[in-house]
Amino acid sequence: MTPQSRAYLFAAITVLFWSTVATAFKFGLRFLDIFQLLFYACLTSAVVLSTVVAMQGKVHALFGVFKTHWKLTLIASVLNPFAYYLVLFEAYDRLPAQIAQPINYTWAITLAFMATVFLKQKLLKRDLIAAGVCYAGVVLIVTGGRPEIIQEVDLIGVGLALGSTLIWASYWIINVRDPRDPVIAMCLNFLLALVPTGLVCAVFSDFAAPLQGLAAAVYAGLFEMSLAFLCWSYALRLSENTARVSNLIFLSPFLSLFFINQLLGESIYASTYIGLVVIIVGLFIQQRGRPTAALN
Repeated sequence: MTPQSRAYLFAAITVLFWSTVATAFKFGLRFLDIFQLLFYACLTSAVVLSTVVAMQGKVHALFGVFKTHWKLTLIASVLNPFAYYLVLFEAYDRLPAQIAQPINYTWAITLAFMATVFLKQKLLKRDLIAAGVCYAGVVLIVTGGRPEIIQEVDLIGVGLALGSTLIWASYWIINVRDPRDPVIAMCLNFLLALVPTGLVCAVFSDFAAPLQGLAAAVYAGLFEMSLAFLCWSYALRLSENTARVSNLIFLSPFLSLFFINQLLGESIYASTYIGLVVIIVGLFIQQRGRPTAALN
């Protein structure tokens, strides 16, 4: 296979992974609370990433990188995975998957606004247009196209879903200037996050978990937090043009709705499909001409 063909393969695998995790989140939350799901998913990811680092012969580098960049590592690990997934899981616990998942895709819009403050990047006219389009899609999905029923919506859940985009965008602001090797950085983030995730699980819950819940947590740790990251990194590295593979990621939310319907049994409303299309259009407007890091 040519490098570009392999790039498409890794990108397609990533799209498939990310298309199933919303279903895995909701399935896991049927058997676990958010603290248990967070801890076991992070534990799984830490084991996988540590194994990858060991296979690459870079275990010694973990200690050196942490010693040199311990402040950055601590901040990054608190943002992702600890705070991001804690907030995101609570949003999924409160909302139908077909609402929580599309809202999560608007993080790129949040990033554009935050970059103007923290990275001194210019806010373009298309960023404002894209934001208006994306959030119109969010309103359509949340209200089902009927604004008068807004009082029936779990606004706390919606606020948490939007809040997760703020945390994820903050993580990518830091990531822009992160000098650490990406795989080592992610491995350190998850290893350190085991401390706060374990503490909140011990204080607010317990570690007793049924097999079905553990399976969902392991799945999330594998296919949302670790393997998807590695596959996406390889796809971008192998591709001759990142735009060729980055646009494939916009297939993920539509495939996700299929799995949500077929595996969770949620009836997908027409307003969800329309709202998601509106969000994707907004993201295309915002991303046009810019390199894409990751969307999930």
